[in-house]
Amino acid sequence: MWVETVADLEALYGTPSIAAIRKVAKRLTPLYRQWIMASRFVVLATVGPDGTDASPRGDHGPVALELDPGTLAIPDWRGNNRLDSLRNILRDPRVSLMFMVPGETSVVRVNGTAKISVAPELRERFEQGGKHPVTVIVIEIAEVYSQCSKALMRSAIWGRDDRALVPTLGQIIGEMTQGEIDGAEFDKAWPERARATLW
Repeated sequence: MWVETVADLEALYGTPSIAAIRKVAKRLTPLYRQWIMASRFVVLATVGPDGTDASPRGDHGPVALELDPGTLAIPDWRGNNRLDSLRNILRDPRVSLMFMVPGETSVVRVNGTAKISVAPELRERFEQGGKHPVTVIVIEIAEVYSQCSKALMRSAIWGRDDRALVPTLGQIIGEMTQGEIDGAEFDKAWPERARATLW
C-alpha cells in the first residue's frame, strides 16, 4: 500500500510544531553563522537531468565561508573528476546542504541556489599550503534551519567505529573492475596518495 497524496501523508504525520516552523531563517543569523563556521563537514545535494547527487565535502577549518548573510562559499578541491555535483549545478542551480559538527547530534540545513566561480580572489580565500581549489561553489541562501537530532541519536554515529563491518575502497574497486584494478594494491597505496592530494 502506497501513500499517493499530500493529504494522506499529512494525515499520517499531523502538523509540524511551532518550533519546526519558526526555526527557519532566510539569511544567516548570529547563531546559525556560529554553527556553520564550526562545521568542517557538509553534504552537498544537487539535482540534474540525469538524477540527483549527494557529495561529502570537508575541509581543514570551516568547510564554508560566509560572503554575506545571504551567501556562502564552498571550495571545490580536486577529487575523482567525475564532477557530478558541478555538472548538476550548471544544469539546475538548486542545492541543499547538511552541515555537521562532530559530537553534536543536531544538524543545520541550508537550501538555495548555486553558481560556480573561478574568480582568483575567491579561490585564494581557501588557500591550503599554497594550493587553491579549482573552483568555488557560491550558494545564495533561500532558507537555513536546524534539524532535529533524533536521526544522529538513533544511529549513535559519533560514538561508533564500524569499519570492521564494511569492505575497503580497494575491495569495492576490485569488485567493480572485475580485478582489473588490484584492490589490495589500491588500499596499500591509498593513504599516501590521499595525503599527497588532499588539496
